[in-house]
Amino acid sequence: MLRTPSGGTGSSGAAGAEGRLVSIGTVLNLLREEFPEVTISKIRFLEAEGLVEPRRTPSGYRKFSTEDVARLAYVLRVQRDHYLPLKVIREQLDALARGERVQLPAPAQPKDALDLADVLDEPGAPTAAPGGPEGPVTARIGRTELLVGAGATEEELAEWESYGLLTAHPDGGFDADALTIAKLVADLGRFGLEPRHLRAVKAAAEREAGLVEQVVAPLRRHRNPQTRAHAEATARELAALSVRLHAALVRAALQPRGQ
Repeated sequence: MLRTPSGGTGSSGAAGAEGRLVSIGTVLNLLREEFPEVTISKIRFLEAEGLVEPRRTPSGYRKFSTEDVARLAYVLRVQRDHYLPLKVIREQLDALARGERVQLPAPAQPKDALDLADVLDEPGAPTAAPGGPEGPVTARIGRTELLVGAGATEEELAEWESYGLLTAHPDGGFDADALTIAKLVADLGRFGLEPRHLRAVKAAAEREAGLVEQVVAPLRRHRNPQTRAHAEATARELAALSVRLHAALVRAALQPRGQ
C-alpha cells in the first residue's frame, strides 16, 4: 500500500508505481480509485501550484515517482477531508519533508481550497461563509451597506442594476461579492467606462461561469456528500484559473504590436 507523506497508508491504489516512474495518465488511474473526481487538469494545476514536481523526459513528458503520487494523494485527501487552502497544505508538505510532525485539524465544514482573494491580491475581498455539505452559505449585505461601502448613490446603483451588473435577492439584500463588483464598476466609471460598456464584461463572465459549471455539475450530483462539497472547492479553483487567464489575455492584448 502507498505510504503518504503523513506516514499513513493511502488507499489510492498507487502501489503499482513503486520503484519506477509513471506517466500522468497512469497517475490519474492510480488516484481515481480513492478520488474519482480527479482529472489530468487537476494534477497539472497542483503541479503549477508547486505541490508536486514531476521529472521531465527530454521530450517534455511528465514522469511521476512513487513519492510524487503519495504527495498528490495527500493533497487530495486533505482537501477533501479538511478543506485546507493549498498554501497551508504546501507548508505541511514542507514540514513533513523536514521530518516534522503535522497535526491535522478535525474534519471541518467545507472551505475553499483556493480563495479568489489570493488570486486578485485583495486580502479584504469578501468570501463565502462556511456551509454544509451542499455548499457554502453566502453572506448577504443590505442595500444601504452596499451604497456606503462603494461610495455610490442610489441613482448609480439603480443604473448598475438596470444593466444587470448587480442583482438584489428577493429580500432586498446582495451577495457579499456585490460590494467588490460595485467598487470596481465605480472605479471604472472614473475613467469614463459607463455601465453600458461593461455589459460585454458581464456576458464574458457568465460564459466562463458556464464552462466551470459544466465541469463541476457531475460532482454536485454525486451521491457522496464529501464529493459534492469538494465540487465547491473545484469551482473556486477553476474560477481562479479563469481569472488568471483573463488577466493575462488582457495584458497580452494591450501590448504594442511588434515588441
